Amino acid sequence: MANFANTTLLVTGASGHLGRKAVDQLLARGAQKIVAMTRSPDKIADLAAKGVEVRAGSFDDTASLDAAFKGVDRLLLISTDTVGIPGGRKAQHIRAIDAAERAGVSHIVYTSLTAPYPSADPASVIPDDHFWTEARLAAGKADWSSLRNNLYAEGILQSAGAAIASGKLYHAQGKAGRASVAHDDAAAAAAGALLLAEGKRIYDVGGPEALTQAEVAALLSELSGKPVEAVALSGEDFRAGLRAAGVPEAFIGIAAQFDLDTAQGYHAIVTDAVEVLTGRKPRSVRDVLLANRAKLAA
Repeated sequence: MANFANTTLLVTGASGHLGRKAVDQLLARGAQKIVAMTRSPDKIADLAAKGVEVRAGSFDDTASLDAAFKGVDRLLLISTDTVGIPGGRKAQHIRAIDAAERAGVSHIVYTSLTAPYPSADPASVIPDDHFWTEARLAAGKADWSSLRNNLYAEGILQSAGAAIASGKLYHAQGKAGRASVAHDDAAAAAAGALLLAEGKRIYDVGGPEALTQAEVAALLSELSGKPVEAVALSGEDFRAGLRAAGVPEAFIGIAAQFDLDTAQGYHAIVTDAVEVLTGRKPRSVRDVLLANRAKLAA
């Protein structure tokens, strides 16, 4: 692989969790010309002291994108958090790709999703957004890397407390596994792709193994010292359970769809992408849970 550490590299969403970590990784790996784009420059003012150029930019403001992308060689396009407006996220991504082409960006790294697919189902809006963003990249002039990130391993912590307290880990994933990826590994892989990737390529970014929910429940039992059993539900019953638990309606369909997609085997893909892009093996779900053992015990 080539190394583009001396070219101008821009990270969008740099004040977000993934973007900030990606910038930190670029600094650690010797990138010389880093541009951090955000809607809130004041939130990352400390990066300027480290030699990072901070630029204001919004995915909803074409003029700001044109200004932010000026002189940029390679772009890390982090998918936005606009998931509550049908088509809004897709429109933002395409607007950014259009601006990148006008600016002459040579390579776009995009944070996608494992197994994106087109769908008219409102519950499948996230895979649909990623599918059409990838389609726009494929039709464009720049080279690109699509990082199909699996779901974050840290997401398990969101349901771990209730599972440990009740002894039941409810899910709609059937008996299929999910190769969840640690958030730090996803950020490091994104930085690695910005520094190293060439051509047009898809990377499936995930953890070292695809764990079933029965295996996750066993880990929660071991690390918490309390028995936890995985309970498989239908999609309909899983949605009803989330609703009864007070989960906001906007997220119920998304959470259920992720589980149902996992049940179809979509999220069981295991590759060496993290190691190729970072030089280290990915952390396991067990590693992530061990790092948060205090939370599990609480």
